[in-house]
Amino acid sequence: MGSSQESTFSSASTAAQVNALDLLPVYAKELIAGGAAGAFAKTAVAPLERVKILLQTRTEGFQSLGIVRSLRKLWQYEGIRGFYKGNGASVLRIVPYAALHYMTYEQYRCWILNNAPSVGTGPVVDLLAGSAAGGTAVLCTYPLDLARTKLAYQVSNVAQPGNSLGNSGHQPVYNGVKDVFKTVYKEGGARSLYRGIGPTLIGILPYAGLKFYIYEDLKSRVPEDYKRSVVLKLSCGALAGLFGQTLTYPLDVVRRQMQVQNKQPQNVNDTFRIRGTFQGLLLIIRCQGWRQLFAGLSLNYVKVVPSVAIGFTTYDMMKNLLGVPPRERAHPSAGNK
Repeated sequence: MGSSQESTFSSASTAAQVNALDLLPVYAKELIAGGAAGAFAKTAVAPLERVKILLQTRTEGFQSLGIVRSLRKLWQYEGIRGFYKGNGASVLRIVPYAALHYMTYEQYRCWILNNAPSVGTGPVVDLLAGSAAGGTAVLCTYPLDLARTKLAYQVSNVAQPGNSLGNSGHQPVYNGVKDVFKTVYKEGGARSLYRGIGPTLIGILPYAGLKFYIYEDLKSRVPEDYKRSVVLKLSCGALAGLFGQTLTYPLDVVRRQMQVQNKQPQNVNDTFRIRGTFQGLLLIIRCQGWRQLFAGLSLNYVKVVPSVAIGFTTYDMMKNLLGVPPRERAHPSAGNK
């Protein structure tokens, strides 16, 4: 009798847990799964992201180093923790960013389909919806990206604690995201939290749109029997990401240099100050050479593929755990992300 009651109680508890998950709308489950996937993928490639930022901002001692030598130098000066400096801000940013990006993508896509039938239902809709969603997500999370860049930019010398290699002691040492926000706000108010937002928006609008456009277009060319293949989806996503980032990467370099230029040596500020996106592109080409516009791009290629792979795998696992139905059945008009 007791055993029967325990079995009944256990079954009731399991049913309650299942019902609690079922109460969540599908988009909420997808946001949870996407946020977890984004955070895990970002953390996995954090060391490569740190090196990429150091190359983009021409931090002293890292300009001419390759990936392996840069990682060794970071290990020498800061140890294992140096690989993940700024990753906290990156994770804090990627969770709401991914949530907003995909949620608003679906909303914009539905709005376009319902209000602009002349656009059609093909990948062009994904181009427009993805661009708008990318801009929305950036506007809402940009201060966190600024904090991530500033934390990743400072490289402390172990032999001289508190000093930054790239700035000969001129740059203050930030102790975390909150400290960055306080310091930046004191320097120029709320507006300074959005320094570099111009090239970011100009870069994210075509990148986010192209990413969705290319991914959906490639996926539409896949034979029906292989449309559910995770490996094939991964390949389409990786190609879309690589192609989109190559076209918009110079704008990312301008953005990074704008974010950190006020913390560089005074003589550099006098002769090299980026005031706008296109002016920044021309200034970098004239003073640093056109190759600087693609500094760290090869490293970006190296980190994009594993990041996409890890993100897809984690996302699928989380969807299975949360009981998310296939998007084709849940939202027949929305298409796959």
